Amino acid sequence: MTTDLRLAVDSTDGAARTGAITTPRGSFRTPCFMPVGTRATVKAMSTADLADIGFEVMLSNTYHLMLRPGAEVIRDLGGIHGFSAWDGHVLTDSGGYQVFSLEPEVDDDGATFRSTYDGSRHRLTPERAIDLQQDLGADIAMVLDVCPPLPSPPEVIRLAVERTAAWAARSRRHHSRADQALFGIVQGGVDEALRRESAERTAELDFAGYGIGGLSVGEPRHEMFPALAAAIAVLPPERPRYVMGLGDPVGLVECIALGADLFDCVLPTRLARHGSVLTTVEGRLQLRNQRFAADAGPIDESCPCATCRRYSRAYLRHLLQVGEPTALRLLTWHNLAWTLALITRVRTAIEAGDLDRVRREVAEVWG
Repeated sequence: MTTDLRLAVDSTDGAARTGAITTPRGSFRTPCFMPVGTRATVKAMSTADLADIGFEVMLSNTYHLMLRPGAEVIRDLGGIHGFSAWDGHVLTDSGGYQVFSLEPEVDDDGATFRSTYDGSRHRLTPERAIDLQQDLGADIAMVLDVCPPLPSPPEVIRLAVERTAAWAARSRRHHSRADQALFGIVQGGVDEALRRESAERTAELDFAGYGIGGLSVGEPRHEMFPALAAAIAVLPPERPRYVMGLGDPVGLVECIALGADLFDCVLPTRLARHGSVLTTVEGRLQLRNQRFAADAGPIDESCPCATCRRYSRAYLRHLLQVGEPTALRLLTWHNLAWTLALITRVRTAIEAGDLDRVRREVAEVWG
């Protein structure tokens, strides 16, 4: 089943591009960063907070939602949008990354694993992953893929490519929800030839968009970027390209420069929960440090977010030091808003034909 998802490219600068993706729900701008709402919520935030910051798409996790509260419960409560009171778009991953991190029993048909909640055994197949995401009611769903750790032996990467291709075809045949776009996923480790092959085989199935998985999992950038470029080179230019699980500032900017459109990552929110904040000039700061105890300035002078407009570094450090839960929300708000502002800055640079300057500036601080 195909859905009415369209990518309109508005401007380009080299391979980088800006535009908008339109679905039956509406449209959202690209490049686009999606905060990770694993259990239908971003930790320490409400969906109203996400809307106030300006996000247009939230990612949620099929693996966790199938276990608690259950996809059927969410379906019967209005789907993930009604369940979480979120009016924007939702992309759900297939749960494959989480399942394969648990060392499941894998065969050509699917994977059997134990719940991280209660140890119960579950089976996930390509068809089951589609059924779950159709019940959840996501606007964009992902096929079930095999995501091997890096580094892995060549034979493990090859098997992952083969199974991912076979499972993609099964997912494509099984998918039936006309108002939901289905994305295929490219694997291949850091082997450029395998990445090209996987991208070609996935593109042959004519998905609404394409995820590039199995990167940004600890490999060095000089291996990641060529592998990503090899995949993008053979993916259809009229379809969205989604780099899964990437969110560091340099990675975002460089992958946009290579032609990627969509991103998600837990990095901004996870850092916030540990007291680390993102800044434009000073890079990453740990607010628990004593040097911020009497600092009257905002986290980032150039950041217009609600946290920076109202609170000082000293006050936020105090909240962290005394274990006040409000600190987690305020720092998460800032890190998400800062990341969104970075994407907006890059989008503006592409429109002006000035992306190389922004790449240099970000690399000087974060490289």
